[in-house]
Amino acid sequence: MLDWLIQPFDDFDFMRRALVGSCIMALAGAPVGVFMTLRRMSLTGDAMAHAILPGAAFGYLLAGLSLGAMTLGGILAGLCVALLSGLVTRSSHLQEDTNLAAFYLISLALGVWLISTQGGSVDLDHVLFGSILALDNATLVLLAGIGSISVLTLALLYRPLVLECCDPTFLRMESSLGPVVHFVFLALVVLNLVAGFHALGTLMAVGLLILPAAAARFWARELGPTLALAAALSFAGSSSGLLLSYHADVPTSATIILCLGSLYVVSFLFGSANGLWLQLFPREHLQA
Repeated sequence: MLDWLIQPFDDFDFMRRALVGSCIMALAGAPVGVFMTLRRMSLTGDAMAHAILPGAAFGYLLAGLSLGAMTLGGILAGLCVALLSGLVTRSSHLQEDTNLAAFYLISLALGVWLISTQGGSVDLDHVLFGSILALDNATLVLLAGIGSISVLTLALLYRPLVLECCDPTFLRMESSLGPVVHFVFLALVVLNLVAGFHALGTLMAVGLLILPAAAARFWARELGPTLALAAALSFAGSSSGLLLSYHADVPTSATIILCLGSLYVVSFLFGSANGLWLQLFPREHLQA
């Protein structure tokens, strides 16, 4: 059993790099995902994950398989979609989710169109579903940089972020940080989605943020433990997915997301904070 767990990482550099990348994204992405679930932005994150595709495709058209160009293009595309949807929302009667859906669909279609213009020179499956086993040292450095920015920013804006989740109206009334916190957090979401894009592609990247965060909320009631548990669950699900995909010879990205999804289902059924088991069979309370 021990060989089954250790041997792939001991024998192959690409497995070790994938494991390191999973650890980095767990530490940075899962806490961002917790705040996304608290702010009811889970589907917003999914839309923004699709929105980075045209930017990455345009970066490829300009510079080929350049890590910097594709990353910068993805970040700019995600931020543009977020800002444009907010601008149209303030200038029309449509809700923000409607405008965001419209812009992300346009972005996704544009990205697929840009990739298709290159014929067979770009693997669409690689862009949509990623390849965490192909992470190189330069990509790991990029992920580490994004992770460091995310952790430091969350630490600096922790209190206003918590307040905005609980009572955004009060934050706007008492402080000028409200809009700043909102747009900085959107930028963090885009950064982590771009990091996930390099590993799992545009269709799977948001799963690294949302699934561990949603699972952790079934086990912890306080924010601090929820953040730590989300990161631990993200790493556990990612490393399990890497091992299963290696031994079963199945697609890695989908296996990682299925493992994270399995943790979510188990948490929903047996979570100690609000799992289904406790709802069906509540604990007896002490009586005086």
